[in-house]
Amino acid sequence: MGTLFRFVTVLAALATVACTPRERVVAILSTNDMHAKIERFAQLAAAVERCRDTVPDVVLVDAGDRWTGNAFVDKAPTPGMPMLSLMNRLGFDVATLGNHEFDLGQAFLGRMLDSMRFEVVCANVVSDTTTFPQPAPWTVVERGGVRIGFVGVVTNYEGPGHPAGNDASYAGLRFPDPQQEAARCARELRGKVDVLVLVSHMGDDRDREFLASNGDYDLLLSGHTHVVVDTVIGRTPLLQTGKELRNVGVTVLRMKGRRLVGIETRVVPLAGYEPSPEYEALVAEIYASPELNAPVGRFSADADGWGLANWMAAAVADEADAEVGFYHVGGVRRDRIDAGEVSSAMVYGLEPFGTRVASMQMTPAQMRRMILEKYNDTVNLKEAHRIDLIATTPYDIVVDAEDRAVDVRFPALSEGRLYRVGMNDYIFRNYRGLEYSEGRIEDDQVAEVLLEELGEESPLRPDNRPRQRIVRP
Repeated sequence: MGTLFRFVTVLAALATVACTPRERVVAILSTNDMHAKIERFAQLAAAVERCRDTVPDVVLVDAGDRWTGNAFVDKAPTPGMPMLSLMNRLGFDVATLGNHEFDLGQAFLGRMLDSMRFEVVCANVVSDTTTFPQPAPWTVVERGGVRIGFVGVVTNYEGPGHPAGNDASYAGLRFPDPQQEAARCARELRGKVDVLVLVSHMGDDRDREFLASNGDYDLLLSGHTHVVVDTVIGRTPLLQTGKELRNVGVTVLRMKGRRLVGIETRVVPLAGYEPSPEYEALVAEIYASPELNAPVGRFSADADGWGLANWMAAAVADEADAEVGFYHVGGVRRDRIDAGEVSSAMVYGLEPFGTRVASMQMTPAQMRRMILEKYNDTVNLKEAHRIDLIATTPYDIVVDAEDRAVDVRFPALSEGRLYRVGMNDYIFRNYRGLEYSEGRIEDDQVAEVLLEELGEESPLRPDNRPRQRIVRP
């Protein structure tokens, strides 16, 4: 018997035995950052079905980033549709927008919204375009006479001014401050509902910041930062399930009439659930693509996250005929690839964004500024204070006692010399502090470069050695 089933059963029993007949239980099940990892959807379906068998009143909610990360979904005849079909079938009720919903452009997203049989809410996107309909800021779901208000917000911190992604995807849209909009919606909606929930794709760091000064919400369902969080800030539970459908969030509301008298939260692993046969068959059908499953080449050893990032940095450098290559950690979407055959689906899962190779000339001083700006980023906090830029050349980031980067040392480069540099076009378009000469974006997509290298040079032996370090006082 799964943890979710035990948890809800115990709480339901407590509510039945210890409370008046008017008291009831409402369960909210939540996901976030699924990134099309449908191989775990049959286990999610099993957990949801068990919960619905136990508790009459269940709401199913998603906090954004439903696609991008699985070639079998992202390269379907209609990209993303296999994910949406599964969500529709399982009966999701509410979702907000994540940054990756915009990966294929707002016109595509506008069309996809018509295929979502659940309410999509986002209070801090304003549309002046005809291609993307203005989403509602909130929706109210009623279960057993209890009115639950769901407000949605999405990050605008990475752009800056819009979610992470290329500027062209957001042309004609405005993204007001999500925290201000969340507070405004709480003021407007609080008297109209019995329970108020914020469905946030800001990231748990920004969610904590918001809850520290705002206690109007009864629950905050979080996404974007890919971490597991089950805590309380002020009086408000904050819940995030990690990423890729490894867990489901469980919130149990105990209601006395229309008054919330108790709330319990938990992040429950899905690994212990026997998959639903119905959904297992649906997923198997989606994965039955001969083209994507066919091996392209081989790895002679396991590649971990460092090994994959090193490979990608070296590949863009080779394609750009460059002496130095850079790749950003956020663009490496697999944690590992094991030794053995590597299919095109694995490579497209590693690099699902269709990014291109960019080339330019830079001095070590210009590279240093780019790395320092990223480490000390005060806007995109989830990517700050870490090694974000993997390079083919070794370097050390020197930080002070406050963990602020003060220098970058390049032991293999000569100061003042111009180097030909390769990177992906996401870094080229979006990173602050980037200075260069003779910069351009090439026609080659990174995933295609990786596939070509696999096909021509297999077996490849990954280099898992970190070339970058943080040097602390």
